[in-house]
Amino acid sequence: MSRYVLYCRAGFEKDCANEIQHHAAEAGLFGFCRAKDNLGYVEFELTNGDSGALFSKVKLDKLVFTRQWFCLIEELFDLDPVDRISPLVKALVGQQYADITMDYADTNEGKAVSGFTKKFSVPLKKALEKQKVIQRKATAVLHVFFFNSQHILVGFSPSNNRSDLHLGIKRLKFPAAAPSRSTLKLEEAFHYFIAKDDWPTKLSGGLNAVDLGAAPGGWTYQLVQRGMMVSAIDNGPMNKDLMETGQVKHFREDGFKYEPKKRNVHWLVCDMVEKPARVADLMVKWIVNGWCQDAIFNLKLPMKQRFQHLQQVIEQMQVSLYEGGVRYQLKVKHLYHDREEVTCYLSRI
Repeated sequence: MSRYVLYCRAGFEKDCANEIQHHAAEAGLFGFCRAKDNLGYVEFELTNGDSGALFSKVKLDKLVFTRQWFCLIEELFDLDPVDRISPLVKALVGQQYADITMDYADTNEGKAVSGFTKKFSVPLKKALEKQKVIQRKATAVLHVFFFNSQHILVGFSPSNNRSDLHLGIKRLKFPAAAPSRSTLKLEEAFHYFIAKDDWPTKLSGGLNAVDLGAAPGGWTYQLVQRGMMVSAIDNGPMNKDLMETGQVKHFREDGFKYEPKKRNVHWLVCDMVEKPARVADLMVKWIVNGWCQDAIFNLKLPMKQRFQHLQQVIEQMQVSLYEGGVRYQLKVKHLYHDREEVTCYLSRI
């Protein structure tokens, strides 16, 4: 048996657990989860397959609710405050890892140990380098996960199937000029879904974009900052400073009824508060009709059975896109700046 730890947003543990069991079972791997509300992580006990088998069968970027993960090597209890390093080094001698990350749950309790982990990381890394545990040529990253300064999990994740972000979280600074904090959702989505090599073409100035449900302009702000020309669709008022840029045209219309007059729209973005199935149908309509090339949108999920509900919506989207004869790419992630929603990226290919 092998044991995995998966990081998620606090409150989404059941969704994270349901999802990993679903994908593992599809890959012929079986096990059970330990998931308690608001801990910010889930433990998955795999009952078949070798250590690390899950990594070879399931890709992290296919998981919506998991931010980061690792396979457990050892659990250490009651560490001596005088010497916490020796037991860790002893547990790892003979193994090799490309780097080390000091982790904790994204909760108030987890953040309480963040200061300690920063102080602890330098001497621990030096000790592991001395024992040749840290080797740049290695193909896995070492995780040291802290419940507190005396209770630690030690594990690994493969370099080619993990998040490069600490805790799987993209830290962004809120731009003071943005009309609302929702702007961070779209900024994070660009970072997550669009490869850096594609930014010069997909996020360049001069592109035309449509923002459905735009007011007051949090998502429009991101498009304007990248030099795009934006049609903002909303019956509500738009931010005055955005309108003064000359890059925004405001149409006081229902986002579900608006149709572009020309087929020159590259980006469609949407953060409307509506049933996820209705928003998903609208996004598929835009892609199938050729009204846009790329779309980023949020699906507001119900409070219960989020994973199951999301699966139903995605499956219906896939059916509609297939029936529409469209070759497409669809990615979904519960991003750090999301709350009760997930962010989707849908593109014609």
